Formats: sequence, structure tokens, C-alpha cells
Amino acid sequence: MFEFMNIAKALADENRIRILLALDGRDELCVCQLIDLLQLAPSTVSKHLFILRNARLILGRKQGRWMYYRLNTGEASQAVKSALDWVTQSIAEAQQIRQDAARPDEILQEDTARRCGI
Repeated sequence: MFEFMNIAKALADENRIRILLALDGRDELCVCQLIDLLQLAPSTVSKHLFILRNARLILGRKQGRWMYYRLNTGEASQAVKSALDWVTQSIAEAQQIRQDAARPDEILQEDTARRCGI
């Protein structure tokens, strides 16, 4: 029950869904790239990432001063895999998601050090 409730809570926010769909099909994105995509304050994005990690929908790794996030598709429980599949199949055609679709590619082309101000 605890796992289900964490997943349900994580999926109850538009920006967290946008993060999941931005990560879908990509190896990983840096937190500064996600901040740029969402156009939200770093603290707000960090809170969203915390909730997604707590639900085990994403994984993070630290490299130097940067945090990178990816979908938890390999080692995830069946509940997590099912939730990720449901999200990607159900909402991919929403207007906001279509608007976001090209942004990660544009963001990835820019130098991460310059984007993150390091």
C-alpha cells in the first residue's frame, strides 16, 4: 500500500508528469536542464524530483556538482514500471507535453557547464 500511495502522490502533479515524459527515451537529464525545461525555481524542481525519487519513479546520480536523473526502468518494481508505462501512453498527446517535446533536445545541445552556471 505504501508504494502505491507514493506513486499516486507523485503522479498527482502536472510538473512531475512533465519531468517523467522529458526523461522518457533519454539516458538522463541534469537538474539544471529540467529547471530550464519547466521554467520553475530550482527549489520547486528539487521538491518535485524528491517526490519522484521517493516514489522510485526516477533515479539520480551525482557527478561532481551536478545531479543527473533518469527513469527507473531497469530495477524498478512492477508497480513502478506499470505507472511509468501508463503515464507515457495516457498523456503523451496532451498540449503541454507536445510543447515540451522538442525542448529537451534543444536543451541537450547547449553546453551543460554554461547552462548550469558552473
